[in-house]
Amino acid sequence: MGRLAVRTATAGCAALLALAGCGLKSGSPMVDDVLPGSVGQGEPLKGASLTVTSKNFSENIVLGQMIGLIFKAAGAEVLDRTNLPGSISAREAIVQGDADAMYEYTGTAWITYLGNDKPIEDPYAQWEAVRDADVKNGVAWLPPSTLNNTYTLAISKKNNAKYGLKTMSDVAKLSREDPSAVTVCVENEFASREDGLPGMEKAYGMKIPAGNVMKMDAGIIYTQVSKSDSCLLGEAFTTDGRIKAMDLDTLADDRHFFPNYNAAPELHAKTLEKYPVIAKLLDPLSKRLTTEVAQQLNAKVDVDGQDPHEVAKEWLVAEGFIKEG
Repeated sequence: MGRLAVRTATAGCAALLALAGCGLKSGSPMVDDVLPGSVGQGEPLKGASLTVTSKNFSENIVLGQMIGLIFKAAGAEVLDRTNLPGSISAREAIVQGDADAMYEYTGTAWITYLGNDKPIEDPYAQWEAVRDADVKNGVAWLPPSTLNNTYTLAISKKNNAKYGLKTMSDVAKLSREDPSAVTVCVENEFASREDGLPGMEKAYGMKIPAGNVMKMDAGIIYTQVSKSDSCLLGEAFTTDGRIKAMDLDTLADDRHFFPNYNAAPELHAKTLEKYPVIAKLLDPLSKRLTTEVAQQLNAKVDVDGQDPHEVAKEWLVAEGFIKEG
């Protein structure tokens, strides 16, 4: 995600797009009949009209739906503008006040929006730096979750039984000892960016022959790593539901090359000034969101083909945050 990710929208959301505009520029009202659960008691947002947004990949759509449903349960009228293309459009909607809230990633903000070259290793310190720097842009940040959607390298458990790789330093060692063994499948963008494969190779001293790097769509990478011998390793995202579904191991970034991409609520600052109760509504949600939770929810969408809105709603109800009306 620091990475201007433009990952494909899910089949479920694509179907909704055709019907109701699950991310159309104009947005569509959220019509769910939901009530307060552990959050939203007393409907503190009654009378408010709020717009939620998200980028156009499964996890961020689900997180945007969660915000909208919590606002709805707290009494607000909610306009759904999730599933906007790329990162910039959703970010600009928040900055300009065309949308009120979304879940953004600290690494994306720090590197891509705020123009810094080097990540801050401590996740909370990076969030604090983003929060403080974004004040000038009229953007407010609420405390982050531990959900960290960062880059990793994945390998099938079957292949890893032979190599026993646990860290990216292990990959570097293997690449020096047996360069032909290390084949890597990546997206085009990751293959050329300094905060992608080239930078990772430099940081770890990897020796990967150019002919051993194959470029392909992100979705295909998981399948290739899982079911073929053409990719020993593949670019992956730590919260992706396909990691467990396809029986993959992920390798630790033991030199902390990649930024932390912790999900945190990002709001148009004037919205938070007008409705400070939003912090009390969303803080409990962020505290519950972990990398493991994201993997499970993402799998429901990307593996099982469920609709992101329904995945968000079912989870919020199961966790007791909201109730069905």
